[in-house]
Amino acid sequence: MKAENGNKKETRILRVSEVNFDVIIDEAAEIIRKGGTVAFPTETVYGLGADGLNPDTVLKIFEAKERPPGNPLSLLVHSREDIKKVAKNIPEKALLLMDTFWPGPLTIVLEKKDTVPEITSGNLPTIGLRMPDHRIPLELIKRAGTPLAAPSANLSGKPSPSLAIHVLADLAGRIDAVIDGGGTAIGLESTVVDLTVEPPVVLRIGAVGIGELEKVIGKIRPTYAGAEYGSGKLMPEKQAGQKYSHYTPNTQVVLVEGKSEEKVSEQIGILLEEHVSKGQKAGLLLSDETAGFFTAEELNVHDCFLLGSRKEPEGAAKRLFEGLRTLDAAGLDVILADGSFSHSGLGAALINRLREAASVRHFV
Repeated sequence: MKAENGNKKETRILRVSEVNFDVIIDEAAEIIRKGGTVAFPTETVYGLGADGLNPDTVLKIFEAKERPPGNPLSLLVHSREDIKKVAKNIPEKALLLMDTFWPGPLTIVLEKKDTVPEITSGNLPTIGLRMPDHRIPLELIKRAGTPLAAPSANLSGKPSPSLAIHVLADLAGRIDAVIDGGGTAIGLESTVVDLTVEPPVVLRIGAVGIGELEKVIGKIRPTYAGAEYGSGKLMPEKQAGQKYSHYTPNTQVVLVEGKSEEKVSEQIGILLEEHVSKGQKAGLLLSDETAGFFTAEELNVHDCFLLGSRKEPEGAAKRLFEGLRTLDAAGLDVILADGSFSHSGLGAALINRLREAASVRHFV
């Protein structure tokens, strides 16, 4: 596939199966060893990988994603031996978290060694590390023989990809290859916890919740945008780990939050009428329950993407980025998003990503 921006790089689509697994992973590892870029699925989202210890190949990630310089990357590792290559002064709390949550959706920020290039760490003395819980990246790291710098495989600032087609929509012609391994299991990026400070700080929330972390290492402090802290107040928009905006579709997103699904549904209905009266085309990103407050005709007339039950945030989180991308491609003026999902489990991460995507928020 060719890039529309004039870049003539050919992006190879490597469809993996049990039959061709070794051949495909060996092919992808060879691309990495030769200084190329390969997108691949993890249990969280699709990542864009390159040799994380080679500044020239890491630069290709920034160029492909149009990622702002100075925005740090994390490294994916295959083993504890990989960690020893890139991190130092590893605290006991980090080892406890690794024992409990690795492989899995948790990125741990540690002091870095000089083997990690400045471009990879964003000129910081720290580096985020994660061992993914997915056969494809684990084997790719092992066979490539190096930790992989692997941010989400999307254009910077756009919703992360949960399918190979999402990667191609953003990066076809910009990267060397994408391994199509089907949909991702979680659909949201990993939790990020910084253990170079005390108490540790959660920079981004994902499938591993704050309560789960505290059971293992004691008190931690959330600093991600939209986190609730002290008397239910919300953290300011820009905090550590939120240097640049994320998850922003081209279409304006208006988020309606509230504990009462009836009030949320009523407010979305009011906003829908307002936009329609202005001649604007509005789309709906809804829970199943909120959709029940609308007629079948209303749901058919307006572009509507159902995320699933508000009582099952895991399923909704898995479909969130697909929903944002689907509606963003529908030529809408606005996306009205349902923020009535439970904050338990992955619900906290789901609400965080919706808040990041929205330029307007209503609390009812």
